[in-house]
Amino acid sequence: MAPNTVLIVYAHHSPSSFNAAAKDVAVQTLTARGCKVIVSDLYAMGFHAVATEADIKGKLKNPAHFLYAEETFTAYKEDRLSDDIKEEHHKVAQADLIIFQFPLYWFSYPAIMKGWMERVLTRGFAYTLQNTYDNGLCKDKKAVLSFTTGAPETKFQPDGINGDVDVLLWPLQNGVLHFCGFQVLAPQIFWGPARASPSERKAMLEAWQARLKGLLEEQPLSFASSKLFDLSVQAGARLRPEVKEAYASQTYGLTTGQHLGKPLPPNNQTKAPLNDKH
Repeated sequence: MAPNTVLIVYAHHSPSSFNAAAKDVAVQTLTARGCKVIVSDLYAMGFHAVATEADIKGKLKNPAHFLYAEETFTAYKEDRLSDDIKEEHHKVAQADLIIFQFPLYWFSYPAIMKGWMERVLTRGFAYTLQNTYDNGLCKDKKAVLSFTTGAPETKFQPDGINGDVDVLLWPLQNGVLHFCGFQVLAPQIFWGPARASPSERKAMLEAWQARLKGLLEEQPLSFASSKLFDLSVQAGARLRPEVKEAYASQTYGLTTGQHLGKPLPPNNQTKAPLNDKH
């Protein structure tokens, strides 16, 4: 059996950062377990983060009204995407697991990583209009967010000033990764390492190292299956009436996003369920 391949998409300027240390732990641990590990060090690569016409070789389909998704979809089918996108496509195609390692900037990905997603998760390669969410083109791959915060965990509690971390994670995990079909693993969150003691930072890295040893075998987070929705144009891709009726008596909604006006299911975006009923 061929070894598993892991792609680490890494975004931090400094090789002496905690993010660099977390990336290095992942490379060392996974390599020691027999995995092939590929790293896309976005800053070191000088990765171009802005999606433009330069991503397409040859003539545009409609130069008078440039639509990036449409043009890159055509270019992908005709093998006319820029070389740097094609190189990242090759890495993603090989990967059984993608680890996104980054510092949380403004409650989201750093711009250079967001640019990687906008340019590399191309329509036709990662999804189509018919293949999204659990039918996405990356459905046989796993992905995990591993990131640092500037604030302590208390600020990301449901009563914390930054708000519930599950709400923060929903667009990052559901709106990007799950949309493309990835089986999204529970995030690895390093809470405020810049304010932690050396021993606390060491303990964070040791916990990550321990988790990495079984990461590829972990169960993914729970998202609502596409089968629960009426995907017709008339219905507007909303939950089927019988699903809403079934959840009417439940304490919590289905997910952080499909909450049905109920309290959010606890830890929906941070812990994999023991038994996924969705």
